[in-house]
Amino acid sequence: MTSNVYEHSVQLDVSKCTGCTNCLRRCPTEAIRISNGHAVINHTRCIDCGECIRICDNNAKKAVVEKLEAMERFRYKIALPAPSLYGQFDNLEDVDYVLDGLLKIGFDEVFEVAKAAELVSAYTRQYLKTEGVKLPIISSACPVVVRLIALRFPSLNDNVMHMLPPMEVAAALARQRAKENHPELADDEIGVCFISPCPAKASYVKNGFADYESKVDVVISMSDVYFSLISKMSRDDDVDSMTESGMVGIGWASSGGEATALFNDEYLAADGIENVINVLEQIENGNIPPVKFIELDACTAGCVGGVLTVQNPYIAKTRLQSLRRYIPVSRNFLTPQEQEYIPDLYLFDELPEYMPITQLSDNMAKSMRMMADIQRLRDTLPGIDCGACGAPTCRALAEDVVRGRATIGDCKILEK
Repeated sequence: MTSNVYEHSVQLDVSKCTGCTNCLRRCPTEAIRISNGHAVINHTRCIDCGECIRICDNNAKKAVVEKLEAMERFRYKIALPAPSLYGQFDNLEDVDYVLDGLLKIGFDEVFEVAKAAELVSAYTRQYLKTEGVKLPIISSACPVVVRLIALRFPSLNDNVMHMLPPMEVAAALARQRAKENHPELADDEIGVCFISPCPAKASYVKNGFADYESKVDVVISMSDVYFSLISKMSRDDDVDSMTESGMVGIGWASSGGEATALFNDEYLAADGIENVINVLEQIENGNIPPVKFIELDACTAGCVGGVLTVQNPYIAKTRLQSLRRYIPVSRNFLTPQEQEYIPDLYLFDELPEYMPITQLSDNMAKSMRMMADIQRLRDTLPGIDCGACGAPTCRALAEDVVRGRATIGDCKILEK
């Protein structure tokens, strides 16, 4: 992947934007400015976290994902439901009702991402035992966190675990199983559809992961498929037992689920983008407890808090806790032979490379001069971070001026 070339799934509808500063203040990478009466997104800084979608009262920010109809171009259709989907339904006692509903709305097969999550958890336990890995290991499951680290905390790149997220593992295993069961199908006749709780997963699929190309073909919104499923799911129907996941896999939907699946207490789990940033800052400063594994979820409460979900994340989390009470701990265990090494299917080689947002220039001397100019300008500004200039902070305005993107006259306080 070339530097800073990234196709995003969070976009702005200028016609609905009133130029308020809600998104400006909440963007974790200061990717938003207000210009000519509306927001402008700097796509080199955007991490598709969806905070601007969540906070916008005018629905001017939107997630760009495909519709279910996009799967019609495939002869054989496979659904990959994220485990957070199960938390969207009230009084759900058996996930088979959801899996059966997916077949009824047009899919030929369902492969649970929760099943892949249990396998990833098992291999993560092996990964932690690998000699030479840099501790603490930071989970690579959340694409927002991985991109945030690359852009804002590049010194932590070596801490990121080189394990593919369950969505990708599920896609690869689903394709493999479909080919074994239906050898008459060509590769391009098999379509894999991920049912996503967040736009970042759609961006991941569009862009791939460095030299790794996603095995998912279509990403659709969990909120879209929810309403299709509601009309097809009936508790009065007798459904076949199809689920292949247990407590461990379904637990990945909520914050801490991935970490507790390691079956040790040497971990830290944080959710919500602001808390994630605080933890990353402390890791960078060496100011954290001696833990081996760190799980970070950009969305509050974990994937159940994604902006493409339907239900309140805490209600969804409670529903999943009730659901997990009646199922096995895990339905996917590794044989002694499988525990000897981690297959290539679960790993990626390189992280994507981006220019860190803190880097002002490729030239060190020029960067030092620009930094000094930014500090000098910052000292002349009022320091109240009011946002009236269109930048989130006075420091951000000073940087914009030095980069030639704004003028000191944009400060309304100084102008008065």
